Amino acid sequence: MTDELQSRFIKWLEQAGIAPEDTGRKMEQFETYFRLLSEWNEKMNLTAITEREAVYEKHFFDSLTVARAADMRSVSSLADIGSGAGFPSLPLKIVFPHLHVIIVDALAKRIRFLEAAVAALGLDHVQCLHGRAEDLGRMAEHRDRYDLVTARAVARLASLSELCLPFVRPGGLFVAMKGADIAEELEEGFYAVRKLNGSVRETLRLVLPSEGAVRHLVVIAKNGPTPKAFPRKPGVPLKQPLLPEGKPPARK
Repeated sequence: MTDELQSRFIKWLEQAGIAPEDTGRKMEQFETYFRLLSEWNEKMNLTAITEREAVYEKHFFDSLTVARAADMRSVSSLADIGSGAGFPSLPLKIVFPHLHVIIVDALAKRIRFLEAAVAALGLDHVQCLHGRAEDLGRMAEHRDRYDLVTARAVARLASLSELCLPFVRPGGLFVAMKGADIAEELEEGFYAVRKLNGSVRETLRLVLPSEGAVRHLVVIAKNGPTPKAFPRKPGVPLKQPLLPEGKPPARK
């Protein structure tokens, strides 16, 4: 049975145009996810957000706003890069169970948590991969492969595009989840997006329903295969982002 918070959570989703089916089962999964996150967070640093309502709003609901940027009914494969504690991929998988998901993270301890979460939530067709995006993005089984690629709070767009766009199939989408102030970062990132055969389709402004915090989704279309030179060696995209000649990286 759903409680008052979960009823509000369902209402938030409905108001955002995201109407999950079988809400009873899905609310059970979200509550299991919350409990696991709380338990594991005592052993390792997964999230600074631990209060139950904040987790539902700032992690679960925020993750599901990706459905505002992509028609999830037409998405069959999703790659989540630098997923951390599973955001946005696991909430998306709960609500859209048809998805085939890979989750990429460079920290083995986070992969252990993600594998435990996938098992506890009873999710199928989810693969948790321990590795660097720069390495995995050069492998044939992942390169130019996925309908939708996501990243949340990983890096600035100029670097992030090189980590994520190699996974996107031509004709697919990369959705970068960003905070309130993105104008400078977006302008800085246009060059890298173009170099990687992408183009910014739109930027969606969203507001969290209870707290009122502003979020942005930068929606990038993949126009052609990834150029052979990319991604560069591990660490290089973050240290030396793709920028127009003579332009220094912006301060973090």
